[in-house]
Formats: sequence, structure tokens, C-alpha cells
Amino acid sequence: MNRPLVGALATAVLGAAALVGSAGSAGAAPQVHHKHKAPHAKHKTRAVDFAGTVALDNCSGSIVKMPNSQENDPALVMSNGHCLESGMPGAGEVIVDQPSSRSFTVLDKSAGDLGTIKATKIAYATMTDTDVSLYETGSTYAEIEQKYGIKPLELATDHPAKGASISVVSGYWKKIYSCNIDGFVNTLKEGDWTWKDSVRYTPDCHTIGGTSGSPVIDTGSGKVAAINNTGNENGEKCTENNPCEVDENGNVTVHKGINYAQETYGIPKCFGTGNKLDLNAAGCELPKPSGARS
Repeated sequence: MNRPLVGALATAVLGAAALVGSAGSAGAAPQVHHKHKAPHAKHKTRAVDFAGTVALDNCSGSIVKMPNSQENDPALVMSNGHCLESGMPGAGEVIVDQPSSRSFTVLDKSAGDLGTIKATKIAYATMTDTDVSLYETGSTYAEIEQKYGIKPLELATDHPAKGASISVVSGYWKKIYSCNIDGFVNTLKEGDWTWKDSVRYTPDCHTIGGTSGSPVIDTGSGKVAAINNTGNENGEKCTENNPCEVDENGNVTVHKGINYAQETYGIPKCFGTGNKLDLNAAGCELPKPSGARS
């Protein structure tokens, strides 16, 4: 994983990478991603900057909105599940509606620090099937825009496309990695965790520990297509910080130095009016807590 940069998390789950800034299934420190081919000249792309991103104490993240979010809804901050302040969720663990007072540093378009916003709770977090955390904050989108002049990033609702030009925007490192989507992985396995339909980058996105939780922006639409989370650091097979790809027939492949992200297009179906989580909503496929109430 692109591990978190904080000592406890980085040491326990991510190891050295966490301290470096690479995010993997277990870490938030930046990851090392590979270099990618140049975007297709025929496709128009939008300039990507740091507006809408945030820095966590050990990871990266972003202020995000759903297509139906309203300006007076409580703003959501998205990062990786492995970036949680309480440590990485276990395989099969799903966290919902847990109090949090975590602070996020809001960045301007040039990565300058504008100030902070604070969480009121962890609305949702897991490392099962995906690697995501969504915090509800005590600020509305309107309040953030009025105070800092920053608008949220919007989550796309379509599956990302192979070959699409993307930018991985790390608020922790204040660095943007640009590459393309090389393809999709049926099952990505790292240690105890497995993720479904993951995004594989072309080599130019050489992310490192601390880039965990960075939004992956489709430069054509300007929307969030995925969330950066891991990479194979040493060429090992299916170990922590060394995810392996498993195809539909169970064949395992290792790509040393290649990095990955988790798709986010299904998340909006799980949030309703007022940015409230509804895991029972039609079309919502996020994992539910064991024994979840309907």
C-alpha cells in the first residue's frame, strides 16, 4: 500500500513505505509509481491543480461531493481506509458512523495551506473490496467556499476508461503525478486484503508513501475517477506493500514498481439526501458491517 507516513501506522502495517509517503493497502506515505505514456493528443484535458485536496497527518485526501450534494450539506473528506487514525481495518471489517475529530489541511490550487477543517465522524471506512474512508466534517461546502474559496471535487459516476489520462494529486507531498490508466485488475491481493476491479497505472505515476488517499482525477472530465492506494515495491507476491494481480482463472501476476488505485464511481449510489450514508440504497455495493441493521 502507499502507506501512511505516521509512525504507528507506518510501522505496523506499511513499514518503511509509510514513512516515505507511498500508499499501499496498508499505508499512507507516498508510493512509487511508474512512468506512463503521453496522453492521446486528440483528447482534450483539463489542467489539474491542488484545489479541493487536503493533507492528513499521514496521508493525502480530498474534499468530495456527490452529484446530488447540496452546498449546505456537511462536506465529506475522502482518503484510504488504511489511513484511519485508529489503524488499518482488518479484512472484512467495515466501520460506519464512528466519532472522529480528525483535522484536514485545506490547500489552494498551488498547494498553499489555507487552514483546516475538522471531522465530526467517520461516515464509512473499509479495506474490503476497496480501500476508502469518508469523513463527515463540521463544515458545509458553502462554508468552506466562503472561508477558503475552495470548491469540492466531484465523484464521477461512470466506470473509468482504459487509456484515460489521469492525475494523482497528493496533498501530503504537494505533488501531482500524471499518467494513464493502463488497465483494470479483477482482484488485487495484498497481505490479508483483497480489492476488486482495481485501476492499474502506467509507470509514470510513481507514487510513494504519503500519497495514500490521493484523488485520481480524470483529466478529461475533471472528476474523481479513483483513489490512490498501493503499489508493488519489491517484486514480492501478494505480501504487504507488494500487491499481486489475480485474474478470473486464479492466475497470479506481479508487476514490480507498478501502482494502483480503487475505483470510486459506485460510492455516490450509497449516499442520499444531506450526504447521509445509506448502504441499503438501490445500486449501493459497498460492503456492509457484519450484522448491519437494515
